[in-house]
Amino acid sequence: MNDFKEIIPPKPPTTILTASQVQNGPPIEPLTRILVYDSTAWETFIDEWVFYCLKSKYQKVLRFTGANDRGIDVAGFVDDKLLEGVWDNYQCKHYADPITPSIAWPEIGKILWHSFNGHYRPPRACYFVAPRGTGTTLTQYLANATALKAELLKSWDKRVRDKITAKQTVALEGKFADYVHTFDFSIFKPMSVREVVEQHRTSPYFIPRFGGGLPARPKPAVPPDEIQAHESIYVGKLLDAYADHTKAIVPDIGTLKKWSRLDRHFKRQREAFFHAESLRVFVRDKVEPGTFESLQDEIYHGVVDTHDSDHPDGYERVVAVTTAAQNMQLDAHPLAPSTLTKDRHGICHQLANDDRLQWKK
Repeated sequence: MNDFKEIIPPKPPTTILTASQVQNGPPIEPLTRILVYDSTAWETFIDEWVFYCLKSKYQKVLRFTGANDRGIDVAGFVDDKLLEGVWDNYQCKHYADPITPSIAWPEIGKILWHSFNGHYRPPRACYFVAPRGTGTTLTQYLANATALKAELLKSWDKRVRDKITAKQTVALEGKFADYVHTFDFSIFKPMSVREVVEQHRTSPYFIPRFGGGLPARPKPAVPPDEIQAHESIYVGKLLDAYADHTKAIVPDIGTLKKWSRLDRHFKRQREAFFHAESLRVFVRDKVEPGTFESLQDEIYHGVVDTHDSDHPDGYERVVAVTTAAQNMQLDAHPLAPSTLTKDRHGICHQLANDDRLQWKK
């Protein structure tokens, strides 16, 4: 008897395959992606998280690297006294499995030994941060300072005394033993990696690290009736361009009512400027610093030849430059999916505000 099995064909896809999926494959969840980091990348990630997401807690954040870090990986300082003041320690551990007590004991021993020797004041809190978190046993110890202390003391000779420093064995005796017995072990705490990742979403480094694109963009505000202070330069340049075109004096926006086409054009340019300003504010805390400025620079280089060409007057130069910006290919820029036609026109006026573009020659 032949042992044949019916081959069931896979179900057809229910979604449209995108160009991004063809190039990069399906998206990888952040909690999965961090598992493949090495220890250096993990420390960098935690440094970003502390610096950008916990900045309201600290005056300064420093990362300690190298063999002689004395048990400090990333430190957040509450005041300007740094290691002599109030500070928190983020101990970064990247292993294939959750952190066990045998991994944590030497790190706790370093904090005890170096604070005892006056290398720094004991931290207000010492968090163990790992991509797979702390194991059940260690988490139970970290949630119970009395049990944590008792188990550390029991394990000292086997797990700690030879792992604090390469220069000497640290015996738990004398004044150091007295110091350890009175130490506040409640400062040692576990940290939820899911909480770290969710907080990191608010940093400008989340999208470069994990992808996923920008969130939905809110509608820009309608320009107010009154010209705002930060509009004065580009508005003045537009009025000069209209005067150059009409060969008449255009002292203010009210004068534009004489020319309905120019009046409509001006209103569109103000709307475009506020569009671009809304994009600038929208991405400010969502992408790396300088990303919006690089978009402005990209548009500048895409329109500057048109800008420098001969045009009948300033108004015609505005129209030619904004049209060139509208027709540019921006697919390679990270903000391209969120950039609309009005944004491109508005960025031209931002560039005019910064004196990088001039309409009237």
